[in-house]
Amino acid sequence: MLPRSPLFASALALIVAACGDNAVPPPAAPAVLVRIALPATASGTSYAGEVRARHEADLGFRVGGKIAARLVDAGATVRAGQPLARLDPADLELASTAAATQVAAAESELRTASAERDRYADLLRQRFVSQAAFDAKENTYRGARSRLDQARAQGRISANQAAYGTLVADHDGVIAAVLAETGQIVAAGQAVVRLARPDELEVLIALPEARIAEARAAREADISLWARPDLPLHGTLREVAAAADPATRTYAARIRIANPPPGIELGMTARVSFAGHGAAGVLVPLGAVEDSGSGPRIWVVADGRAQPRPVRVARYLEDGALIADGIVPGEPVIVSGQRRLIAGQAVQARAATAPADQR
Repeated sequence: MLPRSPLFASALALIVAACGDNAVPPPAAPAVLVRIALPATASGTSYAGEVRARHEADLGFRVGGKIAARLVDAGATVRAGQPLARLDPADLELASTAAATQVAAAESELRTASAERDRYADLLRQRFVSQAAFDAKENTYRGARSRLDQARAQGRISANQAAYGTLVADHDGVIAAVLAETGQIVAAGQAVVRLARPDELEVLIALPEARIAEARAAREADISLWARPDLPLHGTLREVAAAADPATRTYAARIRIANPPPGIELGMTARVSFAGHGAAGVLVPLGAVEDSGSGPRIWVVADGRAQPRPVRVARYLEDGALIADGIVPGEPVIVSGQRRLIAGQAVQARAATAPADQR
């Protein structure tokens, strides 16, 4: 057996010491996304809408036919009596000519019946014919006169129908929509254009079923235009549809704009918020609220550690949850990554991008 040198003994002692050290480095704190809880104003919920005219009418031809020309486009400003579209006039002109021919034939028949009646009247005075023979001629004359009146009435109808081949605006306004194109076959009364009168402006929005009572209670609304954010507007709720839209299950509501200034165009995008319809509280993102069976709670970051906080949710809104109790404005609320946390766990808080700042 070889003798051990002092150098070998020192190396062996270091190896044994290293093997005996079983200390594990602490795990890194998980990263979580946080948002600052904000105070919810009384008008925290807003609805997107569109500027519309209160009075809109779908105009169509009073007779059927093929559209030969459309004279206006959507957005055009028109005057009362201005032509908007025309039908192919061939059939209408033929009908008018046929009606005029029937009038001429009825006039000729009436002249013949009138002459026969006058001749039989002379013969009756001379007692060459009986009263019955004269009465027959009298009836023939009256029938011819009635047929002439009928033909003339039909002629006036055909003349009107020929004029109906041109669709004209019945009042000043703006073409809000074009509903038929050149070459299309349309029936009598089928809508061709939608004419709006811009003297009274409204904002059309869609209300969820749960918000109808709140909107009716508020009545007044604040309106902002996407294209003119510097132009604050005010309005009042004029009407809410009695039935829901079958596709969206929302109710159409019209907000009348009070004293609209110049520059507001039909079709502009608007946002409506009802004053005083919501309760005050704290607004947090919807993803921050969780419920594992013991009630809703949220996670906040305090002194670098995650802490669960039971809360009372007043209402779920489109842009977040309205918290009535359990949190104060200004606290950092965890919006992502909270499902893997335990109470008191150290975390790395990172600010989440607000939806309004996302592009």
